[in-house]
Amino acid sequence: MKDTKIRVTAGPHHRHQCPMITRLPWSGDAPPQAFSVVDLTANHPAPAQLLPWLARDGEICFAWILNDLAPNHAREFLLTAKPAEGVGVALADAAAGRIDVTIEGDLFTAYNFGDDLARPNLYPLRGPGGRHMTRDYPMADGPAGEARDHIHHRSVWVAHGDVNGADNWSEDKAHAKTVHRSFSRREAGPVMAVIEAQSDWVDAKDQPVLKERRMMTFYDLPAEWRCFDLEVALEPARGEVRFGDTKEGGICAIRVASSMDASGEGHIENSYGGIDEGETWGKRAHWCDYSGPVRGEIVGITVFDHPDSFRHPTYWHVRNYGLMTANPFGLSHFYDDPKRDGSHLLKPGETMFFRYRIYLHLGDAAAGAAAEKYHDFINPPRVEPA
Repeated sequence: MKDTKIRVTAGPHHRHQCPMITRLPWSGDAPPQAFSVVDLTANHPAPAQLLPWLARDGEICFAWILNDLAPNHAREFLLTAKPAEGVGVALADAAAGRIDVTIEGDLFTAYNFGDDLARPNLYPLRGPGGRHMTRDYPMADGPAGEARDHIHHRSVWVAHGDVNGADNWSEDKAHAKTVHRSFSRREAGPVMAVIEAQSDWVDAKDQPVLKERRMMTFYDLPAEWRCFDLEVALEPARGEVRFGDTKEGGICAIRVASSMDASGEGHIENSYGGIDEGETWGKRAHWCDYSGPVRGEIVGITVFDHPDSFRHPTYWHVRNYGLMTANPFGLSHFYDDPKRDGSHLLKPGETMFFRYRIYLHLGDAAAGAAAEKYHDFINPPRVEPA
């Protein structure tokens, strides 16, 4: 690999610990799987990870973390074959139906997909200081006073309550399920790890209704800035599939730790400045943040909705008791108007796509700079050959 200079332009936003997926024109020898991006101003090397499956002809694609770049500034970096130090993100089969995701040797989360589950989930979800930022129940015994309602609220999950009439949201009698089938990609490295899973949504009689491709990308960020991306693609397994108009669902669904509930000391805020359930439930917004105390520290979770997502900006089914979901279907409930039909008919050969970033941070939405971090996701810095 020949040393190559690139120029990075921040645009109007401050970039701090910004995940980067960079494509560049390339000829000659490909870089090694792990190499470095060196900040020529600060002489700071950052690990880089080659992503050949994302590259098009005549280019390379790689991931790295931009440490810091002020608004409206540009800086030169050097791609060099020498790898930077760091453990990175690792994946490990911890048990049957569980893959642990560790960042710099510390457990961040686990993808749970066993046959005993109604649908796969991510649990635990550990933020600043290793704090569990989603509710432990019903997966484990949580702290004293933890809420024990809604057994189907399992940390971070994907679901909808009316799929051709089947209930793939609750765990009530005769509920539908999401059944894990296989992994199409499991990649780990110095910058990120990817889990790409193939699953079937089946009805109460175990008949396939939908095929799901779920891709989760976990980045090597400091504990106070953890984030991962969630992409979900759904297509009919056979025949048309109708997503019914119901509030009971969330393609990206989270149940926060009970100490964070907005019915207590917690706080909800959306991208328009709406506060708590009364100003955020059923409202469209580019992102929604849920913050509150966990073990003596205010921490928050923001879900960013990408413009590529179906019906962006999404509607939010977010409750003061700790639930936060991106639900683009429940319009008659959100508008309190039976004439507003949020259902959608997905035809054979069509794909419905959703893309989110889940961001864990210290403080509330303002302290965590959620508005700026959203632009890291949808308006990343520009990278070009120097």
